[in-house]
Amino acid sequence: MPDGIAMPLSHMRPGQSGMIVKIKGGFGLVGRLNGLGIFQGKRVKKISAMIARGPVTIEVDRVQVAIGFRMAQRIIVALDQ
Repeated sequence: MPDGIAMPLSHMRPGQSGMIVKIKGGFGLVGRLNGLGIFQGKRVKKISAMIARGPVTIEVDRVQVAIGFRMAQRIIVALDQ
């Protein structure tokens, strides 16, 4: 696990990156995220977020993916130092 502080993806600032250390969700959420290439141990970078709890855009494997704010709240990321 990286030495950085762990926080929900939704709380990260645009431009911050880190490694996913946990996904708080059931089989449905985990399966949907796995289909997008988002799983524990994967490195992600937050690209942008909309105001008022709108979609969160992240970069995974050099591909940009938009996920819902509630999904982003359930993805715990250890930030890079």
